[in-house]
Amino acid sequence: MFLSKPVLWRAVLVFVFVSSVARAQVATVPTYDAVSIKPNKTGSGSVHISSATAYYNATNVSVKMLLQSVYDVRETLISGIPGDIDSQRFDIAAKVVEPDMDALRKLTPKERREMLLPALLERFHLQAHTETKTLPVFELVVVGNGPKFQRTADAPGRNAGTSVNSHGHGTELTTHGDSMKSLAETLSHQVHRTVIDKTGLAEKYDLAMKWTPEDSPDTSPDAEPGLFTALQEQLGLKLRPAKGPVETLVVDHVEMPTEN
Repeated sequence: MFLSKPVLWRAVLVFVFVSSVARAQVATVPTYDAVSIKPNKTGSGSVHISSATAYYNATNVSVKMLLQSVYDVRETLISGIPGDIDSQRFDIAAKVVEPDMDALRKLTPKERREMLLPALLERFHLQAHTETKTLPVFELVVVGNGPKFQRTADAPGRNAGTSVNSHGHGTELTTHGDSMKSLAETLSHQVHRTVIDKTGLAEKYDLAMKWTPEDSPDTSPDAEPGLFTALQEQLGLKLRPAKGPVETLVVDHVEMPTEN
């Protein structure tokens, strides 16, 4: 299709604007100044990732693992990585050379994850987009006589949030002053499927739940129940199978990383 010059220039300007916005979003987040990426040829199945305020180190990681970390998306929701690249493993060392520690400490979890994004864009020549698909999900609903937890009372000074901790053969989830939407997101990582809040509970809540993971060797009579049972018995909630909209990450282009 032929474009007249005015239309063509408008198309070019729109493209430049969109590209500039995308890079500006990356630029607003502090990034690692020094990034080393080397192939890992050990063949080991051991993966190690550690990060602190001004550095990120990863051993034997794949591109998909890096995308999981940066985009906070589950592995099963990432598609489009060519097999020859998906099978490769890398060692990464990244740091902020002259860090502003106060500014770094104020970053949100999302901003902290995105610190590694420029390295993926520049070194792996990554191009990706999100795409919503209809997939199996769980709906978080209230059952029985209603929820078995309380709305958060006003308590200045206490940090709101949800945490998951493993101890022995069990796992414990604790929430203070957090929403059901946040709980659903946390449960998504535990059941490896998107959980959508359908409870109709719009306040902030305090709750606690203990369960035994499916792969736990603990078969003793006093072991905590599995997650699905614990959710219903201890919180009065249930995960109901359904299908719904799920945001996935589609990789349009990715290459082996450029040399350091």
